[in-house]
Amino acid sequence: MLGTTPQTASLVFLLLLAPVAFYVCWTDLRWMKIRNRTGLLVLAIFAVAGGLVLPPEIWAWRWLNAVVVLAIGFFLTVAAGVGAGDAKYAAAVAPFVAPAHAALLLPIFAAFLLGAFAAHRGLRALPVVRAATPDWVSWTRADFPMGLAISGTIVTYLALTAFPEQAAALLNR
Repeated sequence: MLGTTPQTASLVFLLLLAPVAFYVCWTDLRWMKIRNRTGLLVLAIFAVAGGLVLPPEIWAWRWLNAVVVLAIGFFLTVAAGVGAGDAKYAAAVAPFVAPAHAALLLPIFAAFLLGAFAAHRGLRALPVVRAATPDWVSWTRADFPMGLAISGTIVTYLALTAFPEQAAALLNR
């Protein structure tokens, strides 16, 4: 471990994970797919960077997050039709979240889920957007590209935990 603070760990995770999260948004919008190799890349980022910026016992226990979220995700895939790629991606980003922050993460996810759904449905109704992205599968499918909400959630969570003083100042205005 490099002797970092939790804020520094979150910043490192944010810088490494944000480009992958944006890629997930694009692939999910364009093809309605979150590729397995993308989830494996996310896990590799946590394996290497997490091992450098987190205490070993915290790093090791965070892997349990992935197992629990994967189990829940597979249940939701079978019972509620959640996409398998969405479930695997959610499990891959789960180790980046401190278990004590679950109460913070759930409202963020709910907000992103509602916002992303409304934005996606609104934008796909606009002819100019459809004309600019005519080959995007998500415009014609009934299901929703959940990678948008998962990516927005993890990036926002990491930003809030990387800059807690600034986040608190914004919330207290």
